[in-house]
Amino acid sequence: MFLNDLYHALSPVAFSVGPVEVRWYALAYLAGFVCAGVVMWRTQRRWGLDVTVDDLLSVVLGVVFGVIIGARLFYVVFYGDGYYLEHPLEIVMLNHGGMSFHGGFVGAVVGGAIVCRRYGISVLTMCDLGVIGAPIGLFFGRCANFVNGELWGKPTDLPWGVMFETGGNVYRHPSQLYEALLEGLVMFLVLYALSRRVPPRPQGTFLGTFLVLYGVFRFLIEFVRVPDAQLGYLFGPITMGQLLSLPLVVAGVAVLALAHRAQRPQVGYLDGASRQ
Repeated sequence: MFLNDLYHALSPVAFSVGPVEVRWYALAYLAGFVCAGVVMWRTQRRWGLDVTVDDLLSVVLGVVFGVIIGARLFYVVFYGDGYYLEHPLEIVMLNHGGMSFHGGFVGAVVGGAIVCRRYGISVLTMCDLGVIGAPIGLFFGRCANFVNGELWGKPTDLPWGVMFETGGNVYRHPSQLYEALLEGLVMFLVLYALSRRVPPRPQGTFLGTFLVLYGVFRFLIEFVRVPDAQLGYLFGPITMGQLLSLPLVVAGVAVLALAHRAQRPQVGYLDGASRQ
């Protein structure tokens, strides 16, 4: 089993510098933000928006802080199951794991919007640009989850099953890689293909498409993914991940409908003037 052999050949630690260990998970976050920023920059140039490098970098930094804060807070609130009330200092221990995509997404929008308002940049256009590059980060992040041996799936007898160290003596679905493929590679290819058209599609088109695709893919993959141990199944086969994904689909459909109706063009700065 190739994937099983690959998993056991990899270490969560990418390299060490003295007593400091640099893990693949941290590098995945870094690579994701850098690649997303590059995609945003190249796309806005193709669209002719003329957003300056400094302003775009400021937006990306706002997104970075928003993702980290939002992802952690959502995990504490929705997945903590009371643990963090008893151990409040653990909330800031990011190296102990525990991040939520749904919270990271909300944090990214809020963090990016704050910076956009400061510099007079269109929030909706930045959201569209951001979600085109975001799947790259999701791809790296889920691959890092696979290396860490976390968020694994249910038992399977399929030839690509993996026996994770903490998953018992059974082969399991590598659900991290399913997510990397669908939420990462497939979503990026779809959104990037849509972004190739010039003039670009109306504001909100890419945000709505991202929300729908992520919500659907995440909901489906949760059926073969083991839920967080502290929560289990909420009711029937439904998990917290599925419960949080359903509103994304609804919101995505609403955003797409509004985008189609409004037909607002993509703009860089709200006043229409380039800052270069």
